[in-house]
Parts: sequence; structure tokens; C-alpha cells
Amino acid sequence: MKQKEKGVCHSNAQTLSSDQERAFAAVASLFSSLTESQHQSLRRCLQMSAYRKNEVIYEEGAHADSMLVLVHGKVKICKCGVGGRHQILRLVQPMELFGYRAFFAHEPYLATAVAIEPSTVVSVPLSVVSELTSANAAFCLQLVEHLSLLLGQSGTRLVNLTQKHIRGRLAETLLLLIERYGMEKDGVTLCASLSRENIASLSNMTTGNAIRTLSAFANEGLIEMVGKKIRISEVEELRKISNVG
Repeated sequence: MKQKEKGVCHSNAQTLSSDQERAFAAVASLFSSLTESQHQSLRRCLQMSAYRKNEVIYEEGAHADSMLVLVHGKVKICKCGVGGRHQILRLVQPMELFGYRAFFAHEPYLATAVAIEPSTVVSVPLSVVSELTSANAAFCLQLVEHLSLLLGQSGTRLVNLTQKHIRGRLAETLLLLIERYGMEKDGVTLCASLSRENIASLSNMTTGNAIRTLSAFANEGLIEMVGKKIRISEVEELRKISNVG
């Protein structure tokens, strides 16, 4: 996994910043099934990395060496398809695990992880994760449950993106962004300023179709667009459009 050295902060440094302390405490809270001694062992090997917007976290074809936790920011998992077109497979939300499936499948990464905005990621060596899964059945089950949820979500998303019409797919994408990242303090503005290209990729459509459909939603009063910001005016109407397909 490629990481820029200036973005890496080692947890075994003499003095940890308050940001590191909060990040490591947050990551530890994800692994409640570990014993105290296992928590201490895990904490000693954690590393924190900072990524700029559009910076690659790991690349398709590379070999996995760390399980990753997004502490802050937004990350997309995408794959290069026919003609070099990139398809976003899923979005990672803060305090979610990612990047470890390839290790347990004994294969290289099948997709690329990219920071959508400045992001902070904590990594755990997969050699340590493997030891913990062998020693702690509850921890192993936690990882199995996470992968199972992702598999179910992936199947549902695949069906929706191939069977729904353009309006249904875009409505579903907007609802997904609400679910993944929530709203700003005003309660109507998405906490995700995605480019039109990213919205199109999430919706399995061309950028032109995404722009036209967003404009149609705006004209119908369902949303309001202010630059890259999208304000959701009618969540229930979007849900109806998504359900109809």
C-alpha cells in the first residue's frame, strides 16, 4: 500500500498529539471484543496517515498489508472499467473498516481507494489482524459480520444500478449520500460536496445525464444546487422516485 511518509505518524512516538490520541481511542472503540492486553498490542502498532483530496490511499493490483479505518473525511472505492471509465463501488464513512478483504482472499486489491476530501486514516498491520482473528473468535466474527453486510449491500446496489431508470438511480445516490454522510447543521445541505463526475459514477450514468437529471430535480423543487453543494428539499419525494425505479 502506498503511503506518503510525510502523511504518516507512528503511534509509538514519545509524545502523541491530541488528534492522534482521539483517533486511536476511536479506533480502539471499534474493537470492543478484544481483551485489554490485545488492545494494548493493537495500539502499539497503529499508524495514522493524512491524505489530501484526490490522493490515492491504495491502488488496484497492489497487495494489502494493512486494515484501514477512516477516522475523518470521505473515501471512495472505485474500479477502472471498459474504456478507462471509473466506477465508484462504494463510499466509506468515518469510523468504518476498509482495505482488508483482499488480504483474507489471498489476492491483490481489486479496486482503488481515493480520498474525496482531506482525510485521516488509521492503519493496522494485517499480520497483527490475522493473529487477533486466530486468538479471538469474537473479533473474527466481527470482521465476518462486516464483510457480510458489505456483500449484501453490494448485491442490492448492483441490482438497483442495472434495473432502475436514470431518475431512480440518481435519487438513490442522493439518499445514499444522506445515509453515509448526513446533513449539515441546517438540516438540508448534504455533508458531501461531490463533483458531478463522482455523482454520475455513483449513479452508473454519464456526467451529462447526471447534470441534466440534477437540473430536472432542481426545477421540480426536490433539491437546490449551490455550487457543488446540494440541498435536499423533498427527501420523501426522492425516496418515492428511488422506490419506483
